[in-house]
Amino acid sequence: MSATTSRNGARTVMITGCSTGIGRASVERFAAAGWRVIATARRPETVADLIADGVATLPLDVSDEDSVVGAVAAAKRSHGRIDVLVNNAGYGLQAPVEEADLADVRRQFETNVFGLVRLTQLVLPDMRAQRCGRIINISSMGGRLTLPGGGFYHASKHAVEAISDALRLEVAGFGVQVVLVEPGPVLTEFGTTTVATMDTGQPEDHGPYATFKQELARRLASAYDGRRTSLASSADRVAEVIVTAAAAPRPRARYVVGPVAHALLTSRRFLPDRAFDALIRSQLPTP
Repeated sequence: MSATTSRNGARTVMITGCSTGIGRASVERFAAAGWRVIATARRPETVADLIADGVATLPLDVSDEDSVVGAVAAAKRSHGRIDVLVNNAGYGLQAPVEEADLADVRRQFETNVFGLVRLTQLVLPDMRAQRCGRIINISSMGGRLTLPGGGFYHASKHAVEAISDALRLEVAGFGVQVVLVEPGPVLTEFGTTTVATMDTGQPEDHGPYATFKQELARRLASAYDGRRTSLASSADRVAEVIVTAAAAPRPRARYVVGPVAHALLTSRRFLPDRAFDALIRSQLPTP
């Protein structure tokens, strides 16, 4: 019996953050491949249309303990088991470290890290008991490098990488596999949401980071705009990789997605810090 096939042949995947983007594309990919899909979203009305396609939907706010516990319990009642958990929900906070509001930083970690951990904790006991299961954590190329303005977003994804590496070793003996998916820029609403987190400064803002924030917002908007760049991946391409990672008998520990991610991660691997910093300064604004 493979890690993703239950005894009766049915396979169930639970996916977080399905209202748009990678989550929505993953729902469609898994459903087309014959999986039983549980699509979750903080606002359930954003996934209500999926019901007509035979997809089960649940409300789930990954930053709320009661919501997380209730969603996992409901998924187990309706489907009996969860074979694969895809921790996709997340967003990117952009702010200079000096100016960041710590309440915003806490929200970033509640969503990107603590919600992922809590969901994982709740599904693991059954996966251990059934001696199979898979946790797929959607990280980012930003989990293995850091860009100016995104220190806290990158910190949250570095945390996901570290937790996943530890978990992979901790649960392998129970038949549970852990996979990281690391996209570069993706043509989704993630870019719009990321720019929306930025305080780009009012006209009267003459602070030390005002110009930097304005230029960074412009660059980020351009990076996630399919009309301006062909380097960003589609949400469907990332979803294709996620389904591959879920179905592979022996999945890789990491799947890097997109030309930008491959190029930057290769540069980060081989360049010394000073040279990599110079590369980033040549491509992105700094204060």
